[in-house]
Amino acid sequence: MFAVIKTGGKQYKVAAGDVLEVELIPGEAGSVVEFDKVLAVSGDKGTQIGKPYLTGAKVKAEVVGRTRGEKLIVFKKRRRQNSRRKNGHRQDYTAIKIVEIAA
Repeated sequence: MFAVIKTGGKQYKVAAGDVLEVELIPGEAGSVVEFDKVLAVSGDKGTQIGKPYLTGAKVKAEVVGRTRGEKLIVFKKRRRQNSRRKNGHRQDYTAIKIVEIAA
């Protein structure tokens, strides 16, 4: 059984027991979060697709911890203007483990 959820502006295909990194969500390590924006669920009874979301479907996940992505360099330059800007960025992520898919 798997589900497609939407969080942080992105869509993820998840199954029970999966561990993945999503955009930063509130919650401490060990707490349980619920995703109610479920786009599709596939299981023994077939596939259900929402328009845009399935009503009554939820995915429960446990927060494993917080991580950070690799550092990105943002460099902007305007030619012949003696103008340039250099910034760095590291994205914060939350590692979650999928516990249950309730359709």
